Amino acid sequence: MNGFIEGENRYQSTLFPERLDDYVGEDSPVRVIAVFIDDLDISGLGFKTEANDTGRPAYHPTTMLKVYGYGYLNRVQ
Repeated sequence: MNGFIEGENRYQSTLFPERLDDYVGEDSPVRVIAVFIDDLDISGLGFKTEANDTGRPAYHPTTMLKVYGYGYLNRVQ
């Protein structure tokens, strides 16, 4: 994911709790969404996967699709 804004590693150790990933329950739909979208061929679906050289870096299309999918499932606009 070079050239895009990178979030915090959810497996990185932090002060409270031990890992950021610990905030998400084992049976959370977030985990299903993440696994499903990580397995997709994003460029084959027509998403632009190359970062622009100018301006502020964008979020990676995979990350944005995960947020959109979670919002759709929870009826958040």
